[in-house]
Amino acid sequence: MNQVAKTGAGFALQPQNIQEAMQMADMLAKSQMVPKCYQNKPQDTLVAMMMGSELGLNPIQALQNIAVINGKPSIYGDAMLALVQNHPAFGGIKETYDENAMVATCTVWRKEGEKHTVTFSKADAEKAGLWGKAGPWSQYPKRMQTFRARGFALRDQFADALAGLISREEAEDMPERDMGVAQRYEQPKQEARPQLEHYPDERFKANFPKWQAIIEGGKKTPQQVIDTVESNAILTDEQRLQIIALAAQGEEA
Repeated sequence: MNQVAKTGAGFALQPQNIQEAMQMADMLAKSQMVPKCYQNKPQDTLVAMMMGSELGLNPIQALQNIAVINGKPSIYGDAMLALVQNHPAFGGIKETYDENAMVATCTVWRKEGEKHTVTFSKADAEKAGLWGKAGPWSQYPKRMQTFRARGFALRDQFADALAGLISREEAEDMPERDMGVAQRYEQPKQEARPQLEHYPDERFKANFPKWQAIIEGGKKTPQQVIDTVESNAILTDEQRLQIIALAAQGEEA
């Protein structure tokens, strides 16, 4: 049975194992009450729920704040800030925007730590091919610069709070093959890589115990293992779900 976690305004269902999580993901994906990016996509819904669990979010909070873009989970800029502010080591944050220079600045620090400052200017946006891009970069350029500076600063100082997530705003601006790569600016174009083969099932079964030990030992998250494996071969949806399920199994142990 799903555990009912009471909150100040109601309750939130918490699946107790991977089977219940998959059932809930399937149910929510069929609902019209979840964001469109999750409707009729139970695999994406499950990934968001699992990632949200690692961050301390219940399933509904996860679906409202985590977006799966090009198969990679990311988080809204405001939710990213909220997670960091709730971290026990959070010391403070200051964000400013210079109207004359058109530069967004974010300074963040951990308790008893040095202040870390990141800027993102109009020149940076132009170099990355973002300035004037259709959509938010044309409608709200200052806001997008602020999100970009914030995302880099928070990831630099609070990687432990964000579990490797990047901001949704940054993820949407990345080419699909660059998802998950920590880079600020557009890299020189390279020759197209050949299409990767699917990961052989026999090899997957042989390496699965090793990945399980790495995840349960806290050395890597399921998503980090998936990213490493898929740098050489593409996993099937079923293989990805088996790796993601290891996080829930570790919690049960």
